[in-house]
Amino acid sequence: MNIMCAVRGPILMITLGVLLAIDQAGTANFGFGRTWPVLLIVFGLFKLAERAGAAPGPGTGAGTGTNRA
Repeated sequence: MNIMCAVRGPILMITLGVLLAIDQAGTANFGFGRTWPVLLIVFGLFKLAERAGAAPGPGTGAGTGTNRA
């Protein structure tokens, strides 16, 4: 199993918890309604890291197509 897949869920949950804690504490000038895009950014970064670290599968390299002239 890819390490990025293994830690994606816990990292997203921690991020969500931190954002909700900041919102409930009321110490910052921003609430969860303004900070939820952070979750999308974190999720997107994990998806990019997964794709960057994934080995190419069969039939995904150059010269593997069946395009004949």
